[in-house]
Amino acid sequence: MTDKTATPLFTPVLIVGCIIMLVSFAIRASFGVFQIPIAEEFGWLRTEFSLAIAIQNLAWGIGQPLFGAVAERMGDRRAIILGALVYAAGLVLSSFAVSPAAHQMYEVLVGFGIAGTGFGVILAVVGRASSDENRSMSLAIATAAGSAGQVFGAPVAEWLLSFMSWQSVFITFAVAILAVLAFLPLMRAPAPPAGRAELQESMGTILIRAFRDPSYTLIFLGFFSCGYQLAFITAHFPALVTEMCGPILPGGVLHSVGITSTSALGAVAISLIGLANIAGTLAAGWAGKRYSKKYLLAGIYTGRTFIAAAFILTPITPETVLLFSVSMGALWLATVPLTSGLVAHLYGLRYMGTLYGIVFFSHQLGSFLGVWLGGRLYDIYGDYTFVWWVGVGVGAFSAIVHLPVKERTVRAPAI
Repeated sequence: MTDKTATPLFTPVLIVGCIIMLVSFAIRASFGVFQIPIAEEFGWLRTEFSLAIAIQNLAWGIGQPLFGAVAERMGDRRAIILGALVYAAGLVLSSFAVSPAAHQMYEVLVGFGIAGTGFGVILAVVGRASSDENRSMSLAIATAAGSAGQVFGAPVAEWLLSFMSWQSVFITFAVAILAVLAFLPLMRAPAPPAGRAELQESMGTILIRAFRDPSYTLIFLGFFSCGYQLAFITAHFPALVTEMCGPILPGGVLHSVGITSTSALGAVAISLIGLANIAGTLAAGWAGKRYSKKYLLAGIYTGRTFIAAAFILTPITPETVLLFSVSMGALWLATVPLTSGLVAHLYGLRYMGTLYGIVFFSHQLGSFLGVWLGGRLYDIYGDYTFVWWVGVGVGAFSAIVHLPVKERTVRAPAI
């Protein structure tokens, strides 16, 4: 019998999963850079494109459990292929959209595409391909790959916009997401390593047991603020920095390295968040193997709450933007390997994609609200201060709601 503890950490499944996540999230993380160019070209209110991104996030949340179920029923690779095709179609169609309604409609396709090439499908297959000893770190590495995409996504979009239209950038991104399918033949995951009782249970039975478990409900509720904060910052922080940050003075470090405008600083801020999150996510994976996941999650949300409050209470300068980006980035996606690992620990790996996908829907409800409210309240108040404080409040809520979670395996009743 093969010793599962001897399974290497870096497998072809993990490597390919990281490549797919990197490209998928590079594109997804760049959308905030298009806020101002698209709004200025068509003369739209900030709410219009914000609603399109919000709908994208909501569609991502709806699509996540659906693609998880497709992967579990029809195979992981088929689900990923479908996701990439839908993603590319949404980007290409968006490049031809000239009305807010068209953008908002096509972002449904983009959201479903992210679902098929993102956390739910990729983390489930990576989790199944990993040994018990390596699973927490494997999930963290795959999540960190998404952060690496964020490092490159916004600056690459900003660079492409310097010599081509935003429509051409969308088409370029569509080609990029289709190109990752060339690596897919290497992603051969093993069958889910479930026990006999787990294999005998249907998906419906597992779902009913999870829905009746208060801990699953608390995890679902707690993930809401993660989506709110991350989506709001991804979509609106570049614009917030462009409009609310103090000037970049000639002769300073930023100016000397070519960051001469607050617009460029906004794109770099998203990149810095992603860069810091690589370290933060890997640290979360390491800690999740050794310490209580619920307490780690509560600590991460507490840290986010204090960091966000401190940022908005102080004058916004290039220095505070950089400090916020690094500190918030260290906690950015650290919740993902811990939350997905907690779901796997409680309910097993057989239907992890679907169960995590449902929890992730809460994340995307928060994402929808954060992005849409960001645009709506900006149009009402002229800045992002009020909606920022809403994010501080929901972060504190998540810190509290994780504390009663019971970290014990939910087993099938004896027959």
